[in-house]
Amino acid sequence: MKLTKFKFGFNEKLLATHPAANRDESRLMVVHRKTGKILHKTFKDILDYFEDGDVMVLNNTKVFPARLYGNKEKTGAKIEVFLLRELNAESKLWDVLVDPARKIRIGNKLYFGEDDMLVAEVIDNTTSRGRTLRFLFDGTSAEFRDVIEQLGHTPLPKYIKRKAEPADKERYQTVFAKIEGAVAAPTAGLHFSRELLKRLELKGVDLAEVTLHVGLGTFRPVEVEDLTKHKMDSEQFAVDNKAVEIVNRALAKKKNICAVGTTAMRALESSVSTMGELKANEGWTNKFIFPPYDFSIANMMITNFHMPESTLLMMTTAFGGYDLVMEAYKVAQKEKYRFFSYGDALLILD
Repeated sequence: MKLTKFKFGFNEKLLATHPAANRDESRLMVVHRKTGKILHKTFKDILDYFEDGDVMVLNNTKVFPARLYGNKEKTGAKIEVFLLRELNAESKLWDVLVDPARKIRIGNKLYFGEDDMLVAEVIDNTTSRGRTLRFLFDGTSAEFRDVIEQLGHTPLPKYIKRKAEPADKERYQTVFAKIEGAVAAPTAGLHFSRELLKRLELKGVDLAEVTLHVGLGTFRPVEVEDLTKHKMDSEQFAVDNKAVEIVNRALAKKKNICAVGTTAMRALESSVSTMGELKANEGWTNKFIFPPYDFSIANMMITNFHMPESTLLMMTTAFGGYDLVMEAYKVAQKEKYRFFSYGDALLILD
């Protein structure tokens, strides 16, 4: 598979800059792999496709306010800092992206908030796309997190060309988010309301939770034509015994297992035993899924409509079949579906 196979002309007007008025009332395209049939629904209609004993696998990662706006010492130049990964909690060391990067040197101090509530020092700029900052903060880790919560902004993707608004704090977060660590939302999960989850449970659908902290690597462009040469950034994940028990019971009974999002799918596919079952696992995964690929656990997937040439689109075509998914994307544009993080949803089933 070559990168150019995943190019398509995209109508920028279909880029969703705000979420649907109600989570479960975004549009839903349903694609049947065996027949090639494409149906147009509303997201809450997803109830019609699940039965007692089926499983939905949810990514319970929680987005933290990773975008900080500050000023550089002496010049006062405005600097945007995007917190990527905590390297050392005790030393307050963080891997970050800075913009504009060219203005930042080792030893520079950056100031954030009124009365310079938070100060950071640049201690390394050798990472390929970022810097390492040490935050000069005397309080505990919990107090430091409180300050980040206060000063930070919801990390909307760059292609949403507006600043985060108060409503984004709630809407760029799934209703089942629990474990903080993501710098981007697992967007397929954004369509679920609490009411819809309750109705699924009443129908007998089991909800299995896994964790994969979405990093910016998910959105990093593929820059090589030969996909086998692309390296995914590693993302931290965990699959616990409870999820294993729920999923393997459904596998044994030949029930449907639906991965809610590409991140949940990556967590599952990074945790497959030699017997083809799910196993408890945690650590870091840089698994890159593109066609052709044999999936081991899920036979259904919910996802959003993704960017051309993105690793997310590549995984979707691996699961749904390249020709069928690319046809579905043509139909989505013709029918004016909303694309990307705040956009509409796609359900792929057999």
